[in-house]
Amino acid sequence: MEKKKFTGIIPPVLTCFDKQGNIDEAAQREIVRFLSKSVQGFYPCGTYGSGPMMSLEERKRVAEIVIEEKGPAYVIVHVGAASTRDTIDLAKHAQEAGADGVGAIPPYYFSYSQEQLIDHYRKLIKAVDIPVFLYNNPELSRNPITPKSLKILADEGLAGVKDSAFDLVNFYNYLLAVKNPGFNFIVGTEAIAAGALDAGASAVIAGLANCFPEFMQDFYQTWLKGDSKVTAAKQLEVMRARNILKMGPTLTMIYSILRMRGLNPGYPRAPYCDISADLYAIIEKEYRAMGLL
Repeated sequence: MEKKKFTGIIPPVLTCFDKQGNIDEAAQREIVRFLSKSVQGFYPCGTYGSGPMMSLEERKRVAEIVIEEKGPAYVIVHVGAASTRDTIDLAKHAQEAGADGVGAIPPYYFSYSQEQLIDHYRKLIKAVDIPVFLYNNPELSRNPITPKSLKILADEGLAGVKDSAFDLVNFYNYLLAVKNPGFNFIVGTEAIAAGALDAGASAVIAGLANCFPEFMQDFYQTWLKGDSKVTAAKQLEVMRARNILKMGPTLTMIYSILRMRGLNPGYPRAPYCDISADLYAIIEKEYRAMGLL
């Protein structure tokens, strides 16, 4: 299996819906083209992409659109589902569509043993010929992956991990557990990006990059220059912007912020709905004060 290095800033790109809740292909293409100017990769159909809210066919179509519009960026398609069968179905489609890799949250809703989770990923790795990433998100999956399990899977061909535990201790323990050459450690939040990059992360999947890709790219380029004090200051600015984003439901906030930027992101899918006009005015003022609008 190819051991490609996945680096830089990766937005977990949102899915654009129309007011009736259907995929808005024109809006989706507009958003991906906008982002592609400032990022290294894309991660569609994940949490911000409303993946679990879509049918398998809808997820496949969104993956195709992102791959078609990605420009020079790479695409890791999120294929995690509640069953191994659906996960493999989505992964095989992503490979056929031209994805550079696939990522998968553990099967969710039910709780599984580490042995069952290892078997799930083992089957996924064997099903495709492109890099497979494990997406660790204990809060949403209810199935955290231990460092020991990650090591077992790395030895069997897992290409990397996207860790969204929001915990540097967990990220460090993953780094200690897996020493395989070419294994990709990706941190799944901008909140601890500097610490994770310093420790060995190759990339950051950042929700904030969905609406401020240039801002996150500036942070990454600053980190690459190696001045820890300047990077620390940038990280605090990232946190300031993230705290504004957290003033409402983060997924739905992204749609509004992109609209503030003059783009057409469509609408969130029900039961999500647009934020209130009052909250819209507050966050617009906050981001203008930061110079981001």
